[in-house]
Amino acid sequence: MTFQQGLVILIGLIGSSVLAGVLAGLLGVGGGIVLVPVLFWILAFVDFPADISMHLAVATSLSTIIFTSLSSARSHHSHGNVDVKILKLWAPGVVIGALGGGLAAKFVDADALKTIFGVIAVLVAINMMRKNILVFRSALPESPATNGVISVLCGLFSALMGIGGGTLAVPILSSFSVPIRKAVGTASAMGILIAVPATLGFIWAGWNVPNRPFGSLGYVNLIGTLIILPFTVGFAPVGASLSNRISTIWVKRCFAIFLGITGCRMLLSVLG
Repeated sequence: MTFQQGLVILIGLIGSSVLAGVLAGLLGVGGGIVLVPVLFWILAFVDFPADISMHLAVATSLSTIIFTSLSSARSHHSHGNVDVKILKLWAPGVVIGALGGGLAAKFVDADALKTIFGVIAVLVAINMMRKNILVFRSALPESPATNGVISVLCGLFSALMGIGGGTLAVPILSSFSVPIRKAVGTASAMGILIAVPATLGFIWAGWNVPNRPFGSLGYVNLIGTLIILPFTVGFAPVGASLSNRISTIWVKRCFAIFLGITGCRMLLSVLG
């Protein structure tokens, strides 16, 4: 790797980390929805083995979300925007789903991970571009089993995508009439419940995999984590503060465009 390549990688990591931190606080998306594609394209840029690049991107993203979500959730909680009742209701299912997703990484190939990321990213982008939030009912389902299924799937797919709770949990909670700021704050806290078990699962799944870069623990690259963390954690409270002062509609739409393009590119890379 040349000096120029190293400089591009460093600038790309820092820039994406700042954006991920702000969006984590502003939209409750955990930052991974930005970090995963950037990490993946960076690894492709330096011709890293394609069969494990996506696994490394997802796992390293998840490791940073542990701390980003904690920072974001604390800020939202201080503004009264974390619904503890919902968090307790969904916590068991989210943890089980996230751990299952991390462990499943041992058996899921790179193209499958890219397909999951691409399809869900495009669907979320379409939903974010909608003028009005799609509402199914005026409250969460009364059935514990229904809430269990929803929370398990949320944890599972979030883990496989390398994202926090917000990308899936915010639109789901909003569809059950949870106020948007409460949905964002609660989803930020869910990011911790997703990232911890999912990261442990990816560490186990990649423990003896060859050709991992220096500084890797399983599929988690600790060097990448240490570069990303100061910026995502530092800028998450900035986004959380902005969420209480500005309308997020145009931020959501711009992010939806970015997300849609990223998802399509990820799907095209599978077909190509």
